[in-house]
Amino acid sequence: MDRKDDGVFEHYFVDRPKSKAEFGLIQTYLRGKAFEFLTASSVFSRRRIDFGSRLLIEKMILPDAGNVLDVGCGYGAVGIAAAAFKPELYVVLTDVNQRAVNLAKQNAARNNVTNVEVRYGSLYEPVKELTFNCVLSNPPVSAGMKIVRSIITEAKEIMKNEAVFQMVVKSKIAGKRLTSIFTEVFGGFEVLGREKGYRVLLAKKQELS
Repeated sequence: MDRKDDGVFEHYFVDRPKSKAEFGLIQTYLRGKAFEFLTASSVFSRRRIDFGSRLLIEKMILPDAGNVLDVGCGYGAVGIAAAAFKPELYVVLTDVNQRAVNLAKQNAARNNVTNVEVRYGSLYEPVKELTFNCVLSNPPVSAGMKIVRSIITEAKEIMKNEAVFQMVVKSKIAGKRLTSIFTEVFGGFEVLGREKGYRVLLAKKQELS
């Protein structure tokens, strides 16, 4: 959470932050490639790439072609990295936070990534007309488990058959609640990596023939 000028806390999972934007710049390497991200207050992890996002970026499995979605993109680190690693992909980033959307658009240009589109809106609402080969998420756990559950349960509606869903979670949360939702929705999952209390989970959409 970020503090507003009047001393009231403002959460990053809001559509139009009212706090005055305080900007920052992150310069980092992801999978050995240099990136630069403009950040701001009232947007998640503005001082550094949070460890969950970094682990997801390092472990994510990307298709060779097709559409990829970064749902709840923040300032765009995960989706922009995916687009940079695989220029042949079409990567869509969505976020309910207008400030985050604006930053993600700027960061795509800042990193010379052109195969990216950033859309404003809640969860999958902005991309209902599309289908995806891969969905990525570092979910806003602080916004509540109802939101996190929706990210998992509604993903199948916009996923192609054999598409993969990948989410980074804190292991103490994933231990029971989220892994049970993965099993309920997808029939199972695998762990792509684990480190410092985080896990990257992968599940595949498989339609019965």
